[in-house]
Amino acid sequence: MGIVRVSGPLCREISQHFLHLIPSPRHAHYTNFYSLDGEIIDQGIALFFPGPNSFTGEDVLELQGHGGYFILDRLLREILKAGARIARPGEFSERAFMNDKMDLTQAEAIADLIEASSEEAARSALRTLQGAFSDLVNSLSTAVIELRVYIEAAIDFSEEEIDFLTEGRTAESLRHIINHVDTVLAQAKQGSILREGMSVVIAGKPNAGKSSLLNALAGKDAAIVTEIAGTTRDTLMERINIDGMPLHITDTAGLRESDDVVEKEGIRRALHAIESADRILLVVDSSKDDVSPENLLEFLAGIGLGPLTGSFDPDRITVVHNKIDLRNESEGIQQWTGSIGTTMTSIRISAKHQRGLDLLRQHLKDCMGYQPAGEGGFIARRRHLEALEKARACLVQAEQQLTGRRAGELVAEDLKHAHRYLGEITGEFTTDDLLGRIFSSFCVGK
Repeated sequence: MGIVRVSGPLCREISQHFLHLIPSPRHAHYTNFYSLDGEIIDQGIALFFPGPNSFTGEDVLELQGHGGYFILDRLLREILKAGARIARPGEFSERAFMNDKMDLTQAEAIADLIEASSEEAARSALRTLQGAFSDLVNSLSTAVIELRVYIEAAIDFSEEEIDFLTEGRTAESLRHIINHVDTVLAQAKQGSILREGMSVVIAGKPNAGKSSLLNALAGKDAAIVTEIAGTTRDTLMERINIDGMPLHITDTAGLRESDDVVEKEGIRRALHAIESADRILLVVDSSKDDVSPENLLEFLAGIGLGPLTGSFDPDRITVVHNKIDLRNESEGIQQWTGSIGTTMTSIRISAKHQRGLDLLRQHLKDCMGYQPAGEGGFIARRRHLEALEKARACLVQAEQQLTGRRAGELVAEDLKHAHRYLGEITGEFTTDDLLGRIFSSFCVGK
């Protein structure tokens, strides 16, 4: 099936041209699709949604045909001749937002639902589309507005002798709002993890079992595994999910000195991937190397990682001792503090025999602070987190002005800025530049 959707004031005219009728509102019509010169192009279902009771808030005509590149292309060309134009990416959702059919978080949730990489992410995106996130933000905005109105009224009508600076109601209300923001922010961080996922790079010497680990986590033979050192010459990424948390795992070329031009390029790409990863799994062949807190820096320097190269960040590393089956060791996990003073995690596994993988999966979830979303979970973007954090900073500053400096006008000003940051999330306060960036990232036809 192929679908062509038209929105705008020409819908009725285009319907008359191509269907020789205007369908009854919200009723499916099986009919012919005609060209402008009267030739039948296709047959299919026509749906007409008069504005404002439509997705975009405008008249919308939807033609559902048999599909096929040639038929759809001809139908599009005929409609363009009749005065329509190709929609920009995300323009249908943008018009729905501009016509108050949805707020900005709901519009973004459409793209997030389409791009969801796990069932949990899809459910959360749907809840956002249905207004779960918006309701929380609007509740915060209402509370901020009410407190701001109360304070400004007390300032403007001082003869009423309302001393909001010393009474407990104002401080209590402000603290309650901050606590509410903290709760929403924690949920939004989980929603952001669901959307963005976690990027993990598997690094280490050649033949340490990096590709075997990728295959074990992915549950399939994604990477070639041989006894020959240096089999992996490029980066290979697989997308999986752990209890709903999207995981972008990248297998990399073994790190060592090499004169081979192709292998050197693979190592360069490996180092580039390591620099941007959320987590680095440093895979060690436990039958050959014994990496401990005392020799960690030396080991890293030997494979081209470490503070001296500038590519190693100890806060992002997990040492994975692989091939424990060759030494008859048990799987396990431990934390220790190395000579560089950073607490790190060491996990003993056997990728070949699927031992210790559950410990590794749980560790990765713990690294991100991930918890499966409950019934009220929603999807969130980085800009939402930034706006919530800025709003919280304003509220905390207002609390300091209230309890420390007792500056009522400054409290009101901080509340005003907090309200504005919250409004940026739903689109109450926004800029054309922000809207352009958001909707241009949507696919065509949404």
